[in-house]
Parts: sequence; C-alpha cells; structure tokens
Amino acid sequence: MAFGDGDEMHPHVVLRSNVSNEGTPLVRVHSECMTGDVFGSTRCDCGDQLNRALASIAEEGGMLIYLRQEGRGIGLVEKLKAYNLQDQGMDTIEANEALGHPSDGRSFAVAAEILEELHVKSIRLLTNNPAKIEGLEANGIQVEVREPLIIEPLKENARYLAVKKALMGHLLD
Repeated sequence: MAFGDGDEMHPHVVLRSNVSNEGTPLVRVHSECMTGDVFGSTRCDCGDQLNRALASIAEEGGMLIYLRQEGRGIGLVEKLKAYNLQDQGMDTIEANEALGHPSDGRSFAVAAEILEELHVKSIRLLTNNPAKIEGLEANGIQVEVREPLIIEPLKENARYLAVKKALMGHLLD
C-alpha cells in the first residue's frame, strides 16, 4: 500500500504479511536509507535492520512502514554532503548540524496516521530508538512491546552505532 497525496512521487509504503485482526501486530517503522537499504553501505546499520525486520515479519506476520525521510529527514543530497563531513572526522550528529540541520529531523506522526488508517491502535515495535516509541505514543499508538533489532557492529559502522547509543539514546545493549 502507498500513503501520500494522490500526486505524490515518493509515497510512504506499507508492506503487510499475514496480519490478523487478533493480537498485537509486529511492526517495523523504517526510514528510507538509499545507501544502506539499496546499495548495501556498511556506514550504517539500516540495510541490515531492514533485512532482519523483513525476515521477522515474513516469519511471524506483521508490517513494515517504510517512511520516505532519507538521512534522518535531511534528504539524500544533504546526507551525502554529511558523509563527506564524516569522512573528515565529524560524527553523524556533528555533520548534520554543520549543514544547518537537526541531528534527527524525522517525524513519526505519519507512521501513527498510517497505523490509525489501518485500524491498528497497539503494536509490538521492532526498534532500538526510544524517540520512535515516544513519537508513536505521542500520536495515539500504544507500543505494547519493544522488540530489539540489534545488528553486530562492523568496523565501518562501530563509531556510528556508538554515537547512536551515547548521544541519541538508542537501546543497543
């Protein structure tokens, strides 16, 4: 299913697998990451998280909400500029802020709207990000259970994951 305006070129997408009307569905709210999701970049853990979430959803049923908010909401071009700054020694937060963006400009209100449109009021959420839980709950979706989505760090993304944990509060233990 696609969600957006009728003339939307890049709508949010929902993939559903064996979602029943009983019980609390397993849900992954995933923000677009072209470099990780499509091209397999190991600078982040996005592609691995997406693949693991899809495997869990295929195995037990649930849904993926794929939000079109690339680069923590700054867009692909700005994200690639941030990569250049990271190559010069900045972390992801410093790079975004140096470009005049917030460290994380995403909103999860649209994911809550999509869930409401699908008549889903409570979920089991595949995430390590407490801001995602807060954003959904602030918009009327009850997160009954947080299911961790831990990816083993690689040398290419160890610093990225450390910043997510230390500075953004991600639950990576």
